[in-house]
Amino acid sequence: MSMRTTDPAFDLMPREIREAIPALYAQDGKGDEATVYVKFFLPATSWTWYATEFDPEDGIFFGLVVGHETELGNFALAELQQVSRYSGAILVERDLYFTPKTLAEVRRELAGQR
Repeated sequence: MSMRTTDPAFDLMPREIREAIPALYAQDGKGDEATVYVKFFLPATSWTWYATEFDPEDGIFFGLVVGHETELGNFALAELQQVSRYSGAILVERDLYFTPKTLAEVRRELAGQR
């Protein structure tokens, strides 16, 4: 078994996150006070996904996506896994050191990086 398959960073949705993250639309109306529960990123790129909600049946997240643009929207767990398959050596990872915070806090951190 390779290190990648056993490294927790490549387990994008472990049980503890599946149990903690609210269902889609559960934070609707909170705006930037919505809580971000998990951060995914594609190393060596600017692509980062901050998930606030998740539908386990469809595998769909809602959250902040940072890529060519920074915008709120839906993205799929399957898409994150597909990016990993097609990029070969670079896989989407879960930030193991990320702690839940509001979208406002994430936006402030992103603004500080520019």
